[in-house]
Amino acid sequence: MVGKSERRRGVGGLHSLKLGESRSAGQRDTNIGSNVTPRNLISHEQVSESGFIPYSKILQSRPSSSIANRVRQAFKPKREVDSVIKKEVNSHVLSQDTKKFKNKGSRSRSRRSWIWNQFFVIEEYAGPEPVLIGRLHTDMDRNDGRTKYVLQGDGAGSVFVIDDKTGNIHVTKPLDREEKDEYRLIATATDKQTNRALEPSSEFIIRVQDINDNPPVFEAGPYSATVPEMANIGTSIIQVTATDADDPTYGNSARLVYTLVQGQQYFSVDPQTGILRTAVPDMDREAQDQYMVLLQAKDMGGHLGGLSGTTTVTVKLTDVNDNPPRFTQSMWSFSVSELAIPGAEIGRISATDADLGENARLDYTILEGETGDTFNITGVNQEAVITLNKAVDYESRSSYSFSVEVLNPIVDPRFLRRGPFKDRASIRVAVLDADEPPRFSRNRYHMDVSENCPPACTVGRVSAVDPDTGLTNNIRFSIDPQSDPEALFRITPDTGLITTAMILDREREHWHNITVIATQRDNPGQVSRVLVAIETLDLNDNAPELDRQYTTAMCDSSSIGQVSRKSLCIIDNDE
Repeated sequence: MVGKSERRRGVGGLHSLKLGESRSAGQRDTNIGSNVTPRNLISHEQVSESGFIPYSKILQSRPSSSIANRVRQAFKPKREVDSVIKKEVNSHVLSQDTKKFKNKGSRSRSRRSWIWNQFFVIEEYAGPEPVLIGRLHTDMDRNDGRTKYVLQGDGAGSVFVIDDKTGNIHVTKPLDREEKDEYRLIATATDKQTNRALEPSSEFIIRVQDINDNPPVFEAGPYSATVPEMANIGTSIIQVTATDADDPTYGNSARLVYTLVQGQQYFSVDPQTGILRTAVPDMDREAQDQYMVLLQAKDMGGHLGGLSGTTTVTVKLTDVNDNPPRFTQSMWSFSVSELAIPGAEIGRISATDADLGENARLDYTILEGETGDTFNITGVNQEAVITLNKAVDYESRSSYSFSVEVLNPIVDPRFLRRGPFKDRASIRVAVLDADEPPRFSRNRYHMDVSENCPPACTVGRVSAVDPDTGLTNNIRFSIDPQSDPEALFRITPDTGLITTAMILDREREHWHNITVIATQRDNPGQVSRVLVAIETLDLNDNAPELDRQYTTAMCDSSSIGQVSRKSLCIIDNDE
């Protein structure tokens, strides 16, 4: 059975299919599927890479002629290429042996035949009516209406239909290669009256020929990526990948080229791999921390007429330590009351660092100077707190001046050329005078007085001064009555002289602890207290005594002068 092809616009590679011819004795075909590269035949026509010669050159060839004769009739090549033609074409066609069929004793075949094993149809092609893609024909068909052509297999009867009288094969609807790229069918020529096969069935393939109908798609897009700021030119950021559903083995429909649509000033993309890289060395996160890049993938190798798809890449710059710390001002002034206790906050200073995280961590220190250990500094984020470490006295010193330093503990050596990653500022702390309470000359007093001393006997003197004025005449002294409930002592308010109010007995009480109060006359709220320990000194004012009453016994026969021995205990309350 030989198929005759007709050519219509939009359909390429129309072929005929010949069924049922047997091989001649001793001749062997090339195996089905052999991979023999096509060669040029003559200057004006070629065998295509699929291994077929356009049927327009061999249409209406006689069924009994060999394939070489058909090619020779079409092209009239020189005789020396005949053997080449046979080899090149035979390697891509389907051959099979046939048995002898007899139909009512009148039909038989024993001649050799070559079979085209595939047709082509362009995908998505749609015409006003079903499109003819090829024709089946058998030598047994005498055009007497007794031959019936039957088509079976993928899409037979729906996608592909055959005219059972002529053998013409039509495609009924547009085909999508990306959905299905080939159809395997079986053609059979039967006797219409008996339904017996006139020849063995032949299998052939209808391939859907690709057109560029699918744009590239970035299935993983949109993308997000990071790159360190100040990265070198050519630093790889991310690789984007687009896919094209068209046939990568046919033409350039799936050959993609990547380009930048937006972001060319800062980035570049490898046209073949889709790797996005930096194009400038000085992208500063502090100036702009994010970029939106628009990438395009275009098929047809990027040429005019190719389809394209786009995606975006959000590029975020990560921080590096490229900025030194800076104090927000070069000098700060604070004040502290002389009454402030250690730990009191003096003031806060601040520094800035445009970097982030660990790159913006700051350490603060007070430089050695005249302050000694009077103050402390503690950093909190980009702020530092200055606190009082020990008490200050306005009368001793009215102000302090010192310097503080801030620095980055982690430094990137690439950026040291920009200068030291530290800064200094000056601090002045004024000590404020306060209305202080009287100040005793001692923190504790120790005095003594003899026992049995008559009232008004002098014990000792306390003294205090007004620290604000240095005067002593505006101080009034008194004894806290709770510390001297028996009122054993008196104190002169103006002078601080302490005397006895009654006779003291050491044997009754050895020590007396009293509290003396100093009050500022012009400001009674300013009060100070001090402890005075008074010791009572002993005098020999107690005769010895037996510790108890003793008794003894003697015999009536004792002589005069005889001694009775007994131990006695005598005590003396004096020291």
